[in-house]
Amino acid sequence: MITQAHERYPELSVQRLCDLFAVSRSWYYEQLSSPEQDEEEIALRDEIERIILEFPGYGYRRVTRALHRQGQIVNHKRVLRIMREESLLCHLKKRFVVKTTDSRHHFPVYPNELAGVLLTAPDQAWVADITYIRLRSAFVYLATLLDAFSRRRVGWHLSREMTTSLTLAALHQAIWERKPRPGLIHHSDRGMQYASHDYVEQLNQIGAVMSMSDVDNPYDNAKAESFFKTLKQEEVYLKDYQTFADAQSNLAVFIEQVYNVKRLHSSLGYLPPVEFEAMYASLPRS
Repeated sequence: MITQAHERYPELSVQRLCDLFAVSRSWYYEQLSSPEQDEEEIALRDEIERIILEFPGYGYRRVTRALHRQGQIVNHKRVLRIMREESLLCHLKKRFVVKTTDSRHHFPVYPNELAGVLLTAPDQAWVADITYIRLRSAFVYLATLLDAFSRRRVGWHLSREMTTSLTLAALHQAIWERKPRPGLIHHSDRGMQYASHDYVEQLNQIGAVMSMSDVDNPYDNAKAESFFKTLKQEEVYLKDYQTFADAQSNLAVFIEQVYNVKRLHSSLGYLPPVEFEAMYASLPRS
């Protein structure tokens, strides 16, 4: 890269080009005299590009961790340099946000029971939220439930309408797959889809504790918001869903096969949620 740049811009010194590409002059000359390292550099660049193609939202730290998991011990500064040279650093723009919370209803609301709770195991607390997904000529709505400890997506449902049926379908899936014990904390915003009689009754049947965010405080449900940010940046904004079925199938792949199983999560020690839960299950119990 530096050699090609020097040939194209001979007025720039090697030292200046090394400064621009954030490498030392000694490293540059070492690369020139080492064909083996050139081959290793090419292979590393190819692997970094492959990782970015699979996980478009990865920054250089997650790429570094992904390489480490494959047995390639590479300094994060080197990964940053390569990603900068290859224009692989992620710069995603914010999109128009559709409001999905309507707390103007007659149903009871509940205090925040999740604040200050020390999470020590899966299925201790679930966080629920709704977001919109844009199709070619319409919006559809995605309701999800996330395990607050492992960050695993435990339930989700896509619908053309933002109703209680939407959130109930996601809840039914989570209950069926996880079979939580009584005492589970269910945390959400104050939207009527979560405060409705039918939804609260379903939670009462499994002995769950209702918990809701304070009004207009998205940080109360930051884990759910973080998932939606990842979903939008690494899946939704990169696709052009033509139909409901198109969105449904693509979201299923991302949630079940990528996010839960493969994507590295910084708060989990750079493990995917499924692997993190497996590690937790293998720990000795006193």
